[in-house]
Amino acid sequence: MKKISLIICILLAQQIVAQSYQKIHDKAIVVDTHNDILMKATENGLVFDQNLKGKTHSDLARWKQGGLDVQLFSVFCDGDKKNPYLYANRQMDTLDAVAKRNPDKIVKVASTKELYKVVKQHKIAAMFGVEGGHMIENNLDNLDVFYKRGARYMTLTWNNSTKWASSAFDETFKKDIQHKGLTDFGKQVVQRMNQLGMIVDVSHVGETTFWDVINTTTKPIIASHSCVYNLCAHQRNLKDEQIKAIAKNGGVIQVNFYSGFLDSNFMKRKDAFIERHKVERDSMMKSGREYFFADEYLFAKYGEEVNALRAPLSLLIQHIEYIIKLVGVEYVGLGSDFDGIESPPQQLDDVTSYPLITKALVEKGYSKKEITKILGGNFLRVLKANEK
Repeated sequence: MKKISLIICILLAQQIVAQSYQKIHDKAIVVDTHNDILMKATENGLVFDQNLKGKTHSDLARWKQGGLDVQLFSVFCDGDKKNPYLYANRQMDTLDAVAKRNPDKIVKVASTKELYKVVKQHKIAAMFGVEGGHMIENNLDNLDVFYKRGARYMTLTWNNSTKWASSAFDETFKKDIQHKGLTDFGKQVVQRMNQLGMIVDVSHVGETTFWDVINTTTKPIIASHSCVYNLCAHQRNLKDEQIKAIAKNGGVIQVNFYSGFLDSNFMKRKDAFIERHKVERDSMMKSGREYFFADEYLFAKYGEEVNALRAPLSLLIQHIEYIIKLVGVEYVGLGSDFDGIESPPQQLDDVTSYPLITKALVEKGYSKKEITKILGGNFLRVLKANEK
């Protein structure tokens, strides 16, 4: 009898937790600052107001299922793309077309005031984030156009450096790098972004560029999709002094979901997987596909094998908690990188899984107020602070 009573108590406790976390999730404004579906749609001819389950991490219906309220759509191409400014505009056209077809579901917004209004109407508020300063083609007028089209942050570099800012990849691995940090023009870019109300994003930038940004910006910055270096020593992740500097600046670190930035052992497991499928991967790359598309194809094809490679969800929570313990709950948020990564953590299979993060935070003992900040409130504060 005692055993039955104990089981009933456990079940009731689980039900209470479930109701509690879902209620918190539903009431919070959930913001994801980095999703690469525009790249997927442009490269693969996908239409994301259709059901893309099994093909992508994201589509319009599944965002709503996951309780997402605000999405910043990454506008991305690598450093080898010809005419990157035109290509960026093509990706922006893709979102504009979806929003035009679905005004009852998704609306582009230009300010926090418009954002709150759209969210209150139970629609997704959409903005752009330009992932790579090379897309302005060294022209501040192009930066202005991106802002007018709805870009509310720009990542100063991708893995490739620009003529005016050095990337984390190049600062770490390139021996003949032409310059480190921001040039005079790079500082002009940051200053112009401050004037426009476009957030400066330091994900992907090198440490020298990072500190030049800190010493140049007059507005709070973000790392739109980065994790903690001390937990996973990858050049894309942030060291403690950088995390502290972002907090002192009033900015926010939006934690990336990629297993390779969460789990220090993931890359070894991935390399072994790639080696097992090297012939197939090489064949795809010879046909003209980028390495990240080839990897994504292989990860989708060999699903059961790949699932064992993925980082546990607990590691994502560990990165969030590390930032909270180091600088406070006001300086962390979510920047999933969905549809730009081939390996999200276990359980976080697609955009319907955001509530599992809320559940984990409730189980860790965080309050409703704290969780609401993490899910989106912290980013919205930074967005507001950057507005003119």
